[in-house]
Amino acid sequence: MAVRPAIRLDGVHFTYPSGFGLAGIDLCIERGERVAILGPNGSGKTTLLKLMLGLLHPGQGTISFEGSDLGGMSRMAVARAIAMVPQELLLPYDLTVREVVLLGRTSYLSRYRGPADEDLEVVRAAMAAVDLLSSGGRPYNELSGGERQRVILAMALAQQPRLLLLDEPIRSLDLNHQIRMLSLIRELNVKRGLTVLSSMHDLNLSSLYFDRLVLLSSGRIVADGPPGEVIRPDTIHEVFGVSVLVARHPGLGIPWMTLAPDARDLLSTREDASEAHPYR
Repeated sequence: MAVRPAIRLDGVHFTYPSGFGLAGIDLCIERGERVAILGPNGSGKTTLLKLMLGLLHPGQGTISFEGSDLGGMSRMAVARAIAMVPQELLLPYDLTVREVVLLGRTSYLSRYRGPADEDLEVVRAAMAAVDLLSSGGRPYNELSGGERQRVILAMALAQQPRLLLLDEPIRSLDLNHQIRMLSLIRELNVKRGLTVLSSMHDLNLSSLYFDRLVLLSSGRIVADGPPGEVIRPDTIHEVFGVSVLVARHPGLGIPWMTLAPDARDLLSTREDASEAHPYR
């Protein structure tokens, strides 16, 4: 029996009242893949993730999860299969780290009883996976940005999903926490076989940590493939409107991009340097 894709979109269209949306999206994510969704602000990255989570419904086309119509699945079934890590989680009341992670078990809990031993063990394992066991009693609202993102990820893992969606998980983090978060996401994918789909802004980090890149522009897919096929000067210029130089990373062989400065910028830099050393 053939293995069905983790999630598949066929001819998906979605339009907001403003007129913005996605048009003609055909995308197939196989089980165990690690995929980054790239594109400028407003290109449709978050909208695409919300459609995959069932928070939005396509005006045209179909979305299937492991061969079943996503729109026909109950919210409980979706919550037990697909988890979302948002850019930020704001809580109106104080909860400890452990209590926030326990929210990931909501779809498994009975309204007539508290969490069972199995639920608590899943929460403990999720916290251990992101190195938060020693922080369980700390107030979530007092954590740093990097710590909060790990708590949100642990909450998603507590759902025991088969598909993990992340909406720009490193956007507000410093470089150290960006690397730590992306390394953790890669580890979850490799060691657990968890299918991962994440919207991203940084093209170089995407090339470093994801095996497949999907590039969006104005609600359409303009490139889809391994980093070497997507990170190209002509494609980047078409989508982002900037000139770049693409070389090979000296240690890893992946494409590595740097901005190609405008001729006016080079002239300005030379003039600034000349003014800084008037006696040369």
